[in-house]
Amino acid sequence: MSAEAAKVIPVGIANVAKIIDAQRAFFSTGATRSLDYRAEQLKKLGEAMQKYEAEIFAALKADLGKCETETFLTEIATTSEELRHTLRHMRHWAQPRTVPTSLIVQPAKSEIRPEPKGVALIIGPWNYPFNLIGAPLVASISAGNCNVVKPSELAPATSAVIAKIVRENFDPAFLACVEGGVEVSTALLEQRFDHIFFTGGTGVGRIIMEKAAKFLTPVTLELGGKSPTIVTKHANLDHTANRLTWGKFVNAGQTCIAPDYLLVERSVAGPLVEKLKARITKVYGQNPKDSPDYARIVNQRHLKRIASYLKDGTVAFGGEVVESERYIAPTLVTQPKLDAPLMQEEIFGPVLPIVEYNTPEEALAITQARDQPLAMYVFSDKASEVEYFLDRQTSGDACVNDLMVHFGNSSLPFGGIGPSGLGAYHGQRGFEEFSHMRSVFTRRMHFEMPLYGAPYGNKLGILKRAMKLLKYL
Repeated sequence: MSAEAAKVIPVGIANVAKIIDAQRAFFSTGATRSLDYRAEQLKKLGEAMQKYEAEIFAALKADLGKCETETFLTEIATTSEELRHTLRHMRHWAQPRTVPTSLIVQPAKSEIRPEPKGVALIIGPWNYPFNLIGAPLVASISAGNCNVVKPSELAPATSAVIAKIVRENFDPAFLACVEGGVEVSTALLEQRFDHIFFTGGTGVGRIIMEKAAKFLTPVTLELGGKSPTIVTKHANLDHTANRLTWGKFVNAGQTCIAPDYLLVERSVAGPLVEKLKARITKVYGQNPKDSPDYARIVNQRHLKRIASYLKDGTVAFGGEVVESERYIAPTLVTQPKLDAPLMQEEIFGPVLPIVEYNTPEEALAITQARDQPLAMYVFSDKASEVEYFLDRQTSGDACVNDLMVHFGNSSLPFGGIGPSGLGAYHGQRGFEEFSHMRSVFTRRMHFEMPLYGAPYGNKLGILKRAMKLLKYL
């Protein structure tokens, strides 16, 4: 099917198979293997982000109550930086890489060639509904794939803007956007893709992995979990309180790598709580509900879920809930029950439980009793303390003396481990995640290997002596 014919295919649930067939046909032409073509599409995406910036701002305000500055910082700037970094380095990443060839199979040449996988499906979440479609899309385009994106129906305004950007700027034979709810996701997952990228909850992640198994489709799962933040007595408490206030309450706590619970050395717990109270008040005012900078919970279902956690400890600050406005105040909960939902389930909201500990071993026992988190944070100016926790607690990523900013570094892979995710992306790692790293072994035709093939005769002894010699080379 030609690109011109593909353009007339309506994008919707009834035409999912037609969209994918059109993309497979376009991919088979080899057009996306051109680095110039990939760069052109990435630049087109960057230009579209600038053109529709006002609509993106309005959509995030409608969906999550986010102010323009927060939207720019967490949705647009992060995606733009990923795009800029990729355009700068993509041609280098795409070059074949010569690797050493073992002496036993010499003379020959060995190389790794990054190649496009084919047609990729990217399913986005509602909490950062623009960035978490945009950033993986940048990686997939750079790898040379055709793409179907499925924004979250729980952020309908942002979904509509993404669909508009795709529809008005890209050939659906290369990039298509399919909107809708669970029924649309189900229809998409019944089709064969060459890679599936999903950001969201662990439960849905399991479903996607199960559906992908039908076709043996590789998947990237960016999930979440209870990311711990450990604060020792050697931390700078002022800086810690400032960074915790931002990291926990940006986007009203609806961030997969937000600090989910706080472990504070007992001797500094009281002072840190007081500094947190003062910082929250300074940032959001006496009544955060009136702050233009404080976001809202995405819907009533999530609001009620988060509000139910307030009974699992002592509310030391905040705690106000206004259902009609989808508002939950920045909240600190002390003395949480370790076996209660607050400390067992991912909070994904503006409620920060604070647990006191006496020894590093005690803190580690709490973190290790839970699944491996997507991120962990350690605040301490004592290097040995930091290394103690980094060495003993597994996590997808880690950040020392700050929160979440590692996500914005395109040179660092971002991804989970175990229940918090599978695979990683950003920068070169994202390019490779959406590529097939193909091994190519080349030998000249005129050279024969006398030790290969029957009749073997006394070749066994020669081979064994050759293997012994290899140990000294």
